[in-house]
Amino acid sequence: MGKKVTVVGAGFYGSTTAQRLAEYDVFETVVLVDVVDGKPEGLALDLNQSRPIEGYETQVIGKTVGTDGSGYEVIEGSDVVIITAGFPRKPGMSRMDLLEKNAGIVRPVSENVAKYAPNAVIIVVTNPLDEMTALAQIASRLPKQRVLGQAGMLDTARFSHFVAEAAGVPIAAVKTLTLGSHGDTMVPVPSACSVNGKPLSEVLPAEKIEELVVRTRNGGAEVVGLLKTGSAYYAPSAAAARMAKAVAEDSGAVMPVCAWVDGEYGIDGVYLGVEAELGAEGVRRVVETSLTETELAGLKEAAEAVRAKQADVASM
Repeated sequence: MGKKVTVVGAGFYGSTTAQRLAEYDVFETVVLVDVVDGKPEGLALDLNQSRPIEGYETQVIGKTVGTDGSGYEVIEGSDVVIITAGFPRKPGMSRMDLLEKNAGIVRPVSENVAKYAPNAVIIVVTNPLDEMTALAQIASRLPKQRVLGQAGMLDTARFSHFVAEAAGVPIAAVKTLTLGSHGDTMVPVPSACSVNGKPLSEVLPAEKIEELVVRTRNGGAEVVGLLKTGSAYYAPSAAAARMAKAVAEDSGAVMPVCAWVDGEYGIDGVYLGVEAELGAEGVRRVVETSLTETELAGLKEAAEAVRAKQADVASM
């Protein structure tokens, strides 16, 4: 039996994620669902017609679903479900401004995943990311290691891009890492960053590194401000699709993701951006990275900031 992945939400983010997943050719089926009548079916038809050109066999199925849960039977048997559904940010909005609006979308979606694909791994990308990941786990009641969020992969990619640009080196020469929350308490980890194997601190001056850290933290807002309508989707979809691929292939790849932390780094009981080893069951284990005292303090501060908000979503 081939692997099946579902993408919930057929906006720019969801449709681009579906395209990437189909072109990987590691899934038998990619399912795309949305509440906008005909949109997922139309996109699926379009994607399927690109198969002869791109040379992949993955079948894309589109299905319009109702807010009452009708149509969700199409996701049955999914190995991975990526939740992209929700309102995007507009210029001037913080991720937290979306909390209540998107909670009303993520909760019923998660309940339908639990109903029709109870063995799936859920990857959440809806903002505010850390809170929506916690809500998806609460609503679906799936084991915590099978619900994770996409954030660190994207933030780390942004940091790497900015460093490569500033240092004038190929992107392959750069290794960076960001932990913490997807937002104001994001913790870029300069001590774990290098350029051509050299510590970042030996390649760029401290003030330049700090400037890039701030730009990374505001990476999403920068894109939103330029686009004016909508938010980023090329880099975010690449990150979510890579996570889904690691789960489908049971690869054991270590990636920065939003995962349940229970004792690691001296932090208990919260969804937080950390490095984790991914496999068929979701998060196999959280990988503890060596941090400086300042970085560890930042991570603990991020944990406390998101803990309070994650407790709030339980009642949403």
